[in-house]
Amino acid sequence: MSMWGLRLLFAAAMVFACAATAAEIHLTDDSGRAVTLKQPARRIVSLAPHITELLFAAGAGARVVGTTSYSDYPDAAKRIPRIGDSAELDLERIIALQPDLIVVWQQGSGQRQLDKLLQLGIPVFYSEPRRLSDIARSLEQFGMLADTEAVALPAAHAFAARVAALRARYASRPPVSVFYQIWEKPLMTINGDQLISDVIRLCGGKNVFADLKPLVPKISTEAVLAMDPEVIIGSSTDTNSQDPLESWKKWPHLKAVARDNLFAIQSDLIARPTPRVLLGAQQVCEDLELARSRRPR
Repeated sequence: MSMWGLRLLFAAAMVFACAATAAEIHLTDDSGRAVTLKQPARRIVSLAPHITELLFAAGAGARVVGTTSYSDYPDAAKRIPRIGDSAELDLERIIALQPDLIVVWQQGSGQRQLDKLLQLGIPVFYSEPRRLSDIARSLEQFGMLADTEAVALPAAHAFAARVAALRARYASRPPVSVFYQIWEKPLMTINGDQLISDVIRLCGGKNVFADLKPLVPKISTEAVLAMDPEVIIGSSTDTNSQDPLESWKKWPHLKAVARDNLFAIQSDLIARPTPRVLLGAQQVCEDLELARSRRPR
């Protein structure tokens, strides 16, 4: 081959190498791990309902080939094959789906299962949003991972703008002490590092158990009575289900009971770190504003 031909071959190889490098995606996930994709993900396995919902919101729903139980939003997510739940994953089914990316929720999966996933040699990205700002960032990251930034970036900006509008309206209002009940038996709440607590702050509320160490701590009835919160909010799995806060009415001297400040909220609208959380945030802000109006003159 002539010298000229060798130069052409070398130049073509360099162009190809540069294009391949440019296609690579380098991101740091929510666990602090560096994740590299050689090209945008085309077949994604989502291991949590909030991850599935975020991927759809980021324009990557068509790329999701497998997900877990309770991934029920949007409706299209219900048609995606299930590969297990938070208790047990079907690793053989995951491998059979030939994913080029697995997105996991560390809090919702056992470490033993996560270790097995890491051994498969498939890129794994941890998603753990704990602040409202993390949701916008997650949308942007999923857009980069799936090459759907044309949808993801406007969605992230719109979400951030709605958060800013709620913050401007409610965050500086007179503070309201809040006990948030995740579960009744055993009685469970959230600490200050959990997403729901960030929503409460957004609305000008103060989580009375923010300083507890576990993300979702167990507490006693006596602890709630001692805090005497002005508002009690409880998660409901179904808008038609029994009032999750009915049992507190046996304590008529509790401030929240005396002022009729017991508010139920559908858990999917407040507990999932997705754009829909702003529907829950709007409700919480309105509930706290109602509680302010019920204060004795």
